[in-house]
Amino acid sequence: MTYPPPSDGWSDPAWSAQQPDPTLQASGPPISAPPVGKDPYAPVDPYAGAPHIPAQAGPVDPYAAAAAYPQPGYPQPMGYAGYGGYQPPAPQNGLAIASMIVSIIGAIGLCGYGLGGYIGLIGAILGHVARRQIRERGEGGAGFATAGIVVGWISTVIAVLATIAMVVFFVWLANQESTTGYGTSY
Repeated sequence: MTYPPPSDGWSDPAWSAQQPDPTLQASGPPISAPPVGKDPYAPVDPYAGAPHIPAQAGPVDPYAAAAAYPQPGYPQPMGYAGYGGYQPPAPQNGLAIASMIVSIIGAIGLCGYGLGGYIGLIGAILGHVARRQIRERGEGGAGFATAGIVVGWISTVIAVLATIAMVVFFVWLANQESTTGYGTSY
């Protein structure tokens, strides 16, 4: 496609030699004007808006320059504080984890006639001590401590009930008369 001569008065001699005389009437559709403004299909120049960086005498830190001038691309997500705002999580309280583990072992010990549940009492006590330490020191693990307390006390209560049931059963069994059909009766 060819464009008409520019309107600012300057004309390219090569262009006028290739084009017919504009005073002649051409048949067909009129020639469209050249595009005005920015070409929407032109490639984007990533350095078009960057300010000039003066030359430095010493070694240059490449990360400092990258942080000073924003690069094109996706924006940072909302609420992201960057590297400077990252705070590591609080350390876990070891007694809280031990409380939960010991309480679970006590709950599993209930399978041995219910007497293994007394280990849960140790887990519950460890959980109470861990919660106090967590409040004082600001450590993490409050959920572990709470789980240790709840499971520990439940397994201890079940162990106590199982012990009472076994004592009642053996006392009842000892007081029964032997009514077996073996031997002679007097």
